[in-house]
Amino acid sequence: MQPGNITSSYLARYQHLTGGATEPGGTPLPVTGAQRRFLLARRLDPAGRPVLVPLFFAFPAGTVDAERLRAAAGHLAALHPALRTRTLVRRGVPLQVPGVPAGHVERVRPRPGESASDALLRALAEWPADGPPLRFFLADDASADGGPREVLAVVLDHTACDEQSLGLITAGLSDAYRDGLGPQDVPADVAADGTAAYADAVHRQLAAEERASRPEALAYWEKRLAGLRGRAAPDGGGTGTGGRTGTALRRIPVAGDGARSTAFPVLLDACAGAARALHGADSVPVLGYPWGGRPLGAAPVLGCFLNTVVHPADDTGVAERASAWWDDLDRADTPFDEVVHAARRAGAPWSGRLDGLLTFEDLGRRPPLRLGDATGREIHFDGRPLQAPFAVSVSYGSDLLVRMAWDRAAVPDHRAEAAFASLTGSLSEALDTRTAQPVPTP
Repeated sequence: MQPGNITSSYLARYQHLTGGATEPGGTPLPVTGAQRRFLLARRLDPAGRPVLVPLFFAFPAGTVDAERLRAAAGHLAALHPALRTRTLVRRGVPLQVPGVPAGHVERVRPRPGESASDALLRALAEWPADGPPLRFFLADDASADGGPREVLAVVLDHTACDEQSLGLITAGLSDAYRDGLGPQDVPADVAADGTAAYADAVHRQLAAEERASRPEALAYWEKRLAGLRGRAAPDGGGTGTGGRTGTALRRIPVAGDGARSTAFPVLLDACAGAARALHGADSVPVLGYPWGGRPLGAAPVLGCFLNTVVHPADDTGVAERASAWWDDLDRADTPFDEVVHAARRAGAPWSGRLDGLLTFEDLGRRPPLRLGDATGREIHFDGRPLQAPFAVSVSYGSDLLVRMAWDRAAVPDHRAEAAFASLTGSLSEALDTRTAQPVPTP
């Protein structure tokens, strides 16, 4: 082990604490660097809220059989240990412990004056710490044309999933629901193999993070982030909405797969411009974006194996930014908390809180959710808590769906709307005119 870095110190404490001990559900596992970050975010949140990943699907009214869905969820949890683990902190050491597979399906009824989206978001806000990391919430609703429908929220604790996991979940649920399977239909040897594969992936991920925390990698991040300048408070003040979010959306056509593959570095540059517009032209705000997959040699298990990569939103041009981004990817496994410490050693006035967040999802990796004879149509609800003053999410399939949300208590609407218009305008122009070599997608 490399002495002196956070990952090696954590592993040493984990090994000293566990020493081969077991819990009722099985042997405790260490947590990955991403899981450490999400657990810390929960502790720092005044309400103790976990970071959640919700997907919303509209189905025709009366389509979803709640008991069949509950059984299918239990089947999925029996196959994938990440969906039946609970996280805990023992003597200051975060752990994850396997539990019994279970399915949680809850019908949410709007209170007087609430819409279906209000009711579902309330259910997310009231998410109790105990219980499975995958849960389902159903609410009756009316479609845009006034017809009845029901909305299914598929919600995961982020400590149990990443973007690559979502496709495994929609595909696995569709199959188990179709075949009427439950947890009892997973043979013991298959469940044991899944547990072993998950444990192997977790340890491989931590080994990769430990290698990426060597002194030369930390020196790189010190130099990379030395120029951070404290963000200014967005002028104009907020609207005093008590945490409510504002949103904007635009679809941008792309000219084939070649143009689509150039989207991320162009988008990163556009988001950097938006961050400076929101936080002050003289500041260098900090953007974060998830990157990663399964560690080399690991099975394609479901779990949380991404890392949040830090990007300084300075005023360099798109070509310089793309070049620096390539260099960043060579150190993308360095855990977020290690990067925060490196920035502080460089004297950067950064607390570790992100000034903006960017996510990029390839819809080709996620099969549609099909329950019986009905295929869910994915929809989006506004109003969820944000992990940063603003967040940009992009989903790409036949086009780019660009969404921006902002905390209206921190960012005034007119500034956010102007920044979004500039961001999407720059992105649309660049994708229409730019010819670039294909780059990796997160």
